[in-house]
Amino acid sequence: MNRFLKFNYCHKLFTATSPLRRFSSARSVQVQTDPFILAKELSGKNLIGGKLVTSEKGQTFPVQNPATGKIIGNAARGDASDVSLAVSSSKQAFKSWSREAVRTRGNLVTECGEILKDHIEELAKLVSLETGKAIRTESRIEASLLPDVFKFFGGLASEIKGTTIPWSPTSLTYTVREAVGPVGVIIPWNVPLLLMSLKIAPALVCGNPVIVKSAEEAPFTVLRVAQILNQVLPPGTFNLLSGYGEDCGDALVGHPDIKKVTFTGSVETGKIIYKRAAEKLIPVTLELGGKSAMVIMKDAPLEEAVTGAITSMRFTRAGQSCTAASRIFVHEDIFDTFVSKMKDKVDSLKMGNPLDESTDIGSIISPQQLEKIKAYIELGKKTAGIKTLTCSADPTDPSLKDGLFVRPVIFTGVPDDHPITREEIFGPVTAIYKWRDFDDVIARANDTVFGLSASVWTNDLKAALHAVERLEAGIVQVNQNAVIQPNLPVGGWKSSGLGREGSLETMLNHFTHLKTVSINSCLLYTSPSPRDRQKSRM
Repeated sequence: MNRFLKFNYCHKLFTATSPLRRFSSARSVQVQTDPFILAKELSGKNLIGGKLVTSEKGQTFPVQNPATGKIIGNAARGDASDVSLAVSSSKQAFKSWSREAVRTRGNLVTECGEILKDHIEELAKLVSLETGKAIRTESRIEASLLPDVFKFFGGLASEIKGTTIPWSPTSLTYTVREAVGPVGVIIPWNVPLLLMSLKIAPALVCGNPVIVKSAEEAPFTVLRVAQILNQVLPPGTFNLLSGYGEDCGDALVGHPDIKKVTFTGSVETGKIIYKRAAEKLIPVTLELGGKSAMVIMKDAPLEEAVTGAITSMRFTRAGQSCTAASRIFVHEDIFDTFVSKMKDKVDSLKMGNPLDESTDIGSIISPQQLEKIKAYIELGKKTAGIKTLTCSADPTDPSLKDGLFVRPVIFTGVPDDHPITREEIFGPVTAIYKWRDFDDVIARANDTVFGLSASVWTNDLKAALHAVERLEAGIVQVNQNAVIQPNLPVGGWKSSGLGREGSLETMLNHFTHLKTVSINSCLLYTSPSPRDRQKSRM
């Protein structure tokens, strides 16, 4: 076969078998901007092997719109039997997906990002409907980040490579990175789109099929993403299940063919998952709770710091964030001014219908979470010496009378050993503390079992760098508190978790195995060259 014919044959063989050829041409999922219709269409469904299917036992559970209290649909209640089907599908897909050229996988994941651009608005509306997050200040921002995550990790495919090692002159020694196998992904309800994408995009690029278990409170938006992306991805590479933790999540973590687990959620559940994974000695990534500190120096740009505190506390998400700045330490010289300005700004935020463009703050996710938040607020009000500043105003729309709303609260005068200081509330509740000595405030900021994030606000670069060096947190920001972005490694210290997500290094460390290969070249048979063969005949 001459060189041209050989190239043409190989090109035809590649295009006939490549997933780009097989899966990227069809576009059967049409944009649907009515979230109520979407919730009904996705009710009772899991996604396994590229298809929407009912759960094996046909069971479902209701999904509530927390802003109105009304049921918007019924999610499939998956259990061990559904997990078994999904894992079997992923195992089958792993055989071919892990052997695809990395650039091919990267191109497909990049294409996932491109196709998601057309669905940003529908995803924003659907996630607002099922989580109660305000569409303008929260959901649309989250949905718009989704395509970027897939495109970012798709572009990193060529970085999945090893190194050569100069170990011995008689040996060829090198390393390669190989896929770990089917990955179990368990996601929370507060930022389901972004946190899911930061887990599954790098896993897929590295050659691992994923089985996602959605949060009970927010199953439909991520299921819609799975439906959209299965137009592009080979069947079985992205399966999605909904169900309760004890039925579905536990079975997923404990399944013998799951080779890696990544989880974002509570500390208590994270510990359970860690123990279950340890029984199989498989790697886990855990992003858990937080009690983030914000340290404001007396020379800080005051207006920017106040605005930064609103953003850092995630008030527009009703404080339902593991990185929320629920402990704000303000220098005594500017303390009173800061508290007054912050209250005024929070007062200006409008609570209302999450799908209304004028709404700043939406609802709390569930009745249980609402009661937990209210209990902390009542505890603060009853504790001597604590001052309570209740902000904003309850919604006036009659359609929201059964909604799960709570007004933001700012506490001052909270002791450092009080539950409001020590425990994660996960609601629109923050405490502001007065400080004088720099070493003392750093010690107080670090005096917590958590270590997810922190921020420092000052115009003094030397002080900022000194604080950054000493603060015990996985991510520390100066004069900002940006949300998670691709290429920004994120993870916690202490009880805030294990491992990191969001970057090239984390992708390689968590979703590939490193294999070392060493070849003794002295014992290898080398075919003689034509010249040597000719000499041997002479």
